[in-house]
Order: sequence, then C-alpha cells, then structure tokens
Amino acid sequence: MSLNSVNIMGNLTRDPEMRFTSSGRPVCNLSIANNRVYSKDGQKTQEVSYFDIEVWGVVAENCAKYLAKGSGIIVEGRLKQDRWDKDGKTQSKVRIVANNVHFMPKRQGDGGSGYDGGGYQSEPAPSRASAGSPAESSAWEE
Repeated sequence: MSLNSVNIMGNLTRDPEMRFTSSGRPVCNLSIANNRVYSKDGQKTQEVSYFDIEVWGVVAENCAKYLAKGSGIIVEGRLKQDRWDKDGKTQSKVRIVANNVHFMPKRQGDGGSGYDGGGYQSEPAPSRASAGSPAESSAWEE
C-alpha cells in the first residue's frame, strides 16, 4: 500500500504556460515559490522552495486565463517523477500533478488575475509510457 498526496500553497514565479497535446487536450505548466519561516538561534530565517506543477483539462485553461506571475494558489495533487537518460546518465525531476487548484483572493492594490478566489478540480493526467526529458514534454503523445 502507498500514499502519494501533496497540499501546497505558494505564489506563481512566472506566468502560466499553456499548451495542447497532439490530441487537443489542454495542459498548463505552473511554477510556484513556497516560503517557510522559522527561528534559528533566535533569528528569524526564511527558506524558499520552488515547485513545478502540471494541470490538465478545463482547470488548465482556467489557470492560464485567470492566473499571472505573483498569483497565490493552493494545489492539491500528487508527485510524479520523470526519468530520462542524458549522456549515459539517468536524470530525474519531480513535479506536482494537480487534482485541485484553489485560486487565492488577490490582495488590495495587487495587480493579479481579476479572479476573486475559488477553486477548480482538474481532470486526471494521462499516464506517460514514453521516456524523455521534461523539456521535451510538449512532444509526448497523450
């Protein structure tokens, strides 16, 4: 038995990147920054982590339409590891595949997306049988 579940909140580090598979299915790639603040030796310390997120279907279209760099989101999803060979060495990258994306209300004075909050449930992502680099993901057949 295993469990693969992620809940994370952060702000987009760039505008959403929308594309369509060869069969016409929408997929949107997001990147978020997640801040962790903690005390170390009495000093307030901040740790920033960055995560790539993949969103499918109508939710992908809504993310591309309503989100922009700096937008706050909460993502519920699962971890997905891509592996590929490069120069005889196995490379890997872990990304989050979203099941739900909740848009955070924009703050006063914030440019933001024009969307005032809420969430969307994503369509399940297809499984990938092919190997290849994440950079080549637009060429993968879905």
